[in-house]
Amino acid sequence: MQQDSENFDIIIVGLGPVGATLAHLLGMNGIKTLVLEREAVQYHLPRAVHFDDEVMRVFQWIGVADQILPDLRINPGMRFVDAEGTLLLDWPRPQKPSVLGWHPSWRMHQPDLERELRSSLAKRASVSVRSRCDVFHLEDRGDKIALRYEDMATGIIHRVEAAYVVGCDGARSLVRRYIETGMEDLGFHERWLVVDLILNKDKPELGDHSVQYCNPERPATYVRSPGMRRRWEITVLPDEDSNVIASEPEVWKLLAPWISPDEAVLERAAVYNFHSLIAKDWRRGRLLIAGDAAHQTPPFMGQGMCAGIRDVANLGWKLAQIIQGTSDDDLLDSYQTERYDNVRTFIETAVRLGGLINAADSQEALKNAMPQSDGAREMASIYPPLGPGLGHGPHAGQLFGQPYMRDGQRMDDVVGHVNVLVARKDILAGLDIPAGLAVITEEDAPQVTELLSAISQAAVLLRPDRYILASAISPEQLGAVLASNQN
Repeated sequence: MQQDSENFDIIIVGLGPVGATLAHLLGMNGIKTLVLEREAVQYHLPRAVHFDDEVMRVFQWIGVADQILPDLRINPGMRFVDAEGTLLLDWPRPQKPSVLGWHPSWRMHQPDLERELRSSLAKRASVSVRSRCDVFHLEDRGDKIALRYEDMATGIIHRVEAAYVVGCDGARSLVRRYIETGMEDLGFHERWLVVDLILNKDKPELGDHSVQYCNPERPATYVRSPGMRRRWEITVLPDEDSNVIASEPEVWKLLAPWISPDEAVLERAAVYNFHSLIAKDWRRGRLLIAGDAAHQTPPFMGQGMCAGIRDVANLGWKLAQIIQGTSDDDLLDSYQTERYDNVRTFIETAVRLGGLINAADSQEALKNAMPQSDGAREMASIYPPLGPGLGHGPHAGQLFGQPYMRDGQRMDDVVGHVNVLVARKDILAGLDIPAGLAVITEEDAPQVTELLSAISQAAVLLRPDRYILASAISPEQLGAVLASNQN
């Protein structure tokens, strides 16, 4: 049986954290959105276990940050040690909020995050979510996308249409296949056994830091998750059978250096194939991809889900402006050009760290993993700029901080998900500020002075995703910036 076509502004394929976040970003702008998910219910076991301050800021925009806080754990950092336990590299994560307004590193239980993303999505009046819906056909008709899917609960075939379809449908993305793109291979392909346990009682000697065991005979990772949850990731050797090594007896043998069966319950053991891949084309006409559909990374930086959230933070406001008629379709030309360099930096760093974890010569591998370190044994978090795209000037594409207002609120909670001008008060004198542009000065938020001084500018014009569109050091420059960036 087949039904007549329905019309939407945007259709999202996939309701993982990336697809759900994009649905929120569109829904908060009133965009008529349909989300199609093949599975009947959310996946109940942990997958991603980490996100960072930039991602938490996105969760702040969509109104779930405070709701998920009780289920999170602030991560103190990661240590890389050799087979003898000697510290090779330390990656401490500060235990206070960064300039983005949130702690730099969080540990999570993904089902808890997804539960909140989905439940709060039900409150978005313009967003419809349909589960057990298997998309099988896409057709770009020039002025719209026609999509067909089967409701697997009823067998009914539905036709729907939209201005754009975004594939947030994972590494085996159907939408990516319709884009007909190849993949750029950055050289990492390994099998790892992922083991999730729930402790029967606390085991403090395991520690709160994540640990990368750089043992060339059997590299492994330990992760301290929220509550009593703990994770190990252990490399699978080339001659080992994935099914055998994931069996419970073999898992406990591998975990013997750290924990015994009487100390924890085995929640899940599965072998994953980790890759370092980037799609060559993220858009074809009215089809786009984001998250694992567009790129895949080794797990050593905890940036897999983060990269996908960054994708939709970039894409969401652009799609909203196009649908609302305030921007043209060519705004989407900047999506891949901006996101590609940023995500590639994370993937390449993760690949280098993977080389350290696997290396027989740890000292040489350390030099390769940290080529700019000058021998330092401490790693700092990275915030890569966007690639070529929107904006102009020396700071265009850099992520800007989130100052606290005088009343203690974070800036984004006050101004909303819109363009904002952050400037010294004196530089605004005599300027004609466009109607509707949010303006924040040091009078509103004292931290503005520090943030602007850090980049030697007097004003920055920020996009909704809080990357710098343009900057200025004088009233004349700022006047030109405002004139050139009016819709």
